[in-house]
Amino acid sequence: VQIMAYDYQTISTRLQDGVMTATMSNPPINVMTPALYNDLVAFTAEVEVDEAVRVLVLESADPDFFIAHYDLEAILMFPTDTAAQKSDQLTDFHAMCERVRTMPKPTIAKIAGRVGGGGSEFSSACDMRFGLLGKTIVNQMEVPLGILPGGGGTQHLPRLLGRGRAMEVILGGIDMDAETAEKWGYLNRAFKTAAELDAYVSQLANRMALWPPHAIALAKESTLNFAMPIVEGLKEEAYLFQQTLRNPASTENMKKALELGAQTREGEMRIADLSEEVGLAAKKD
Repeated sequence: VQIMAYDYQTISTRLQDGVMTATMSNPPINVMTPALYNDLVAFTAEVEVDEAVRVLVLESADPDFFIAHYDLEAILMFPTDTAAQKSDQLTDFHAMCERVRTMPKPTIAKIAGRVGGGGSEFSSACDMRFGLLGKTIVNQMEVPLGILPGGGGTQHLPRLLGRGRAMEVILGGIDMDAETAEKWGYLNRAFKTAAELDAYVSQLANRMALWPPHAIALAKESTLNFAMPIVEGLKEEAYLFQQTLRNPASTENMKKALELGAQTREGEMRIADLSEEVGLAAKKD
């Protein structure tokens, strides 16, 4: 049941079986104007707390542009009459990106066309990115314009690509094509056709929507701890693992898995399908 409002000028939504698909449309080329930006801020805040949403998929109505970049006309209006200052608070843009990075559900950017600047920074904060060979292009055009990626790009890209490749993308202002983006770790996968891209993202999103939400939330939280020193991350992992065990859904799913043939030779040979059957059985109950 879609209880939330989800009424936005530049984002249309559909919620089916726990998968929220949000389609951004801001003609002519999906520039992140204040209108789209404000919608994304409010939309991500709404999704974060909506328990009906198990998985978030972000896509574009324009096959050529996911999000072109942040609106340069808006940036030109940013105040510069006082000295630059450090703040203890995240900027609103960073806070929006942190929401998709840390919300207790998977976030997927389905990038079928070009993505640049702040659009790429927003995408790079998502849990996963999928693209299209011959179509998906990533470009951080900030440095050529005399600025720098100020929406998280200088922090997310080195973590995704490694330092040297992040420097090439950020300092070079190059077009990173889908094949390179997949090889370098920006895209999880790049597909040959739009139909294959759609089918895979849909299948993955629907799979994840079947799993117990507490397991998804705590596993995501634990995985994001990879930035901690490893011993600290392992201690957190052990603590979060204990929490998952205390949820009745975990006991039910493990018992159901054994019923369906887990720990038999035949069952283990098809464990990915068996997992889905466990999820479907839990959904029926």
